[in-house]
Amino acid sequence: DKLARIYLKEVATRHGIPVSIISDRDPRFASNFSRSLQDALENTKKIVQIKQRMQAARDRQKSYADLKCKPMEFQVGDKVMLKVSPWKRVVRFGKRGKLNPRYVGPFKVLERIGDVAYKLDLLEELSRVHNTFHVSNLKKCHADEH
Repeated sequence: DKLARIYLKEVATRHGIPVSIISDRDPRFASNFSRSLQDALENTKKIVQIKQRMQAARDRQKSYADLKCKPMEFQVGDKVMLKVSPWKRVVRFGKRGKLNPRYVGPFKVLERIGDVAYKLDLLEELSRVHNTFHVSNLKKCHADEH
């Protein structure tokens, strides 16, 4: 068993599994080594098969998710709501705990920066917060402005 593990670790990983093994037919070597090697190889085959099936499932799930996922985009001048969590320790909004607002705003989009970031026109009270945010922290404001 130990010899088979050493063989797999030192030889098979560097040179691959040989098509045939030539030995002096020593019964101790032949029976124990070949049995242990076959057990290890069967486990290895099963692991490879499991990994392939898991990758196929991942690919299938990703393709389903990609059909539903549309990248969020805003135009300059759009009104957006800003997620509070990235800087809730910097500025407190309203109540504490569960009743805290999840989003604040609306804020006007000033500029698009790269593919996934936007610069916002923040209020004076948020001057300590940087005004550039990733699209995942924004959502479109659907409320009417008066």
